[in-house]
Amino acid sequence: MLTGKQRAYLRGLSQNLDTIFQIGKGGITEEICLQLSNALEARELIKARVLENSGYTAREAAEEIAGEIGCDVVSCVGTKFVLYRRSENKPKIELKGI
Repeated sequence: MLTGKQRAYLRGLSQNLDTIFQIGKGGITEEICLQLSNALEARELIKARVLENSGYTAREAAEEIAGEIGCDVVSCVGTKFVLYRRSENKPKIELKGI
């Protein structure tokens, strides 16, 4: 679980990220969750977007995905959301002293 300061720090880092995933009319599938999990392992911090035809709000999609793959929801703004999970093999983002 992230603290408020850690979440704020990660939000700042996410400002420059490109959106790399879109949740569309297919919804949240096992395949999408696997791809998001792999992306989190490689990058630790990712930004995704929910399309209008998906039937989800950004918050709903982020919470469901976080529950499925064991990551933290950093922020949800409009149709975009940011997820974080520390990499098992190659951690890049240091959160200890925040």
